[in-house]
Amino acid sequence: MFDYAEFTTRNIGFVTPQEQDTLRKACVFVCGTGGMGGAAILGLARAGVGKLIIADLDEFEVSNLNRQVFCFDHTVGQHKAAATARILRTINPEIEVEVHRGDWTTHVDDLVGRSVVVVNGTDDLGASLLLYRRARALGKAVIDAYASPLPSVYVTGPKAQPHEARLGYPTQDTAWDAITNDQRSAAFLKESEWVVIHSSSRKYIDLEIVGDVVAGKRSRMSFAPMVISTGQLMCYEAINAALGRPHGTDNRGYFFNPYAARVERPKPAWLAALMAPLVRRFLKGLMT
Repeated sequence: MFDYAEFTTRNIGFVTPQEQDTLRKACVFVCGTGGMGGAAILGLARAGVGKLIIADLDEFEVSNLNRQVFCFDHTVGQHKAAATARILRTINPEIEVEVHRGDWTTHVDDLVGRSVVVVNGTDDLGASLLLYRRARALGKAVIDAYASPLPSVYVTGPKAQPHEARLGYPTQDTAWDAITNDQRSAAFLKESEWVVIHSSSRKYIDLEIVGDVVAGKRSRMSFAPMVISTGQLMCYEAINAALGRPHGTDNRGYFFNPYAARVERPKPAWLAALMAPLVRRFLKGLMT
């Protein structure tokens, strides 16, 4: 017979009994239940978070089996958020899971407003901007990660510099559902520039394949250890938010390098500015 206290008994020591009760009452909105979002959801559920609002557009595919923690042979072809919810209830039968599909965008203010924090697990630029903009308006933080070969995490609070302004996206005056393909490409290049400047990611991947990704010729690479580690970093920050603890990072974030066993933090602004032209040239070279 399931018992929440027994289920979470080994959490005590990492959290107090009072904090565990806070987690039980907490609600977190995770948009995107595939790779990083799914890994964050798994950590939150096993930590005893009592309510999750989850949303996704897609169904699980065979190619998701390499990294997405709720993708199994028996869930391939099933809607990601719905399949995830069913599995979560086998972990904690008392968990409340609210499932949304493409309709989440029409209810975004309600979903964000009812949550203590938002975890961005979607890889769609327009959806991400909608989350950031509405979370800022509603006074909520967004937990996210870079499109990086190294695990990463950053937390954008409602008073921090807006996400798209910080990275220099050409989308600041464009509606979230009117983003053009050119804007998507330019935004991805801006994010790639940040990743190359502030991390050693380029040392650990096939740069020829990276060039194809940046040029839009192939899908982004994903590797289970990287994706799942990232999701767990996001989970830690969501727990910090739920418990009212200070976040471990800010809107610039950090990269965790498991190859060298070190944390890589953003470089000083003056050094990043010096590096930027060289990095842009490097990325353009990969594309050609």
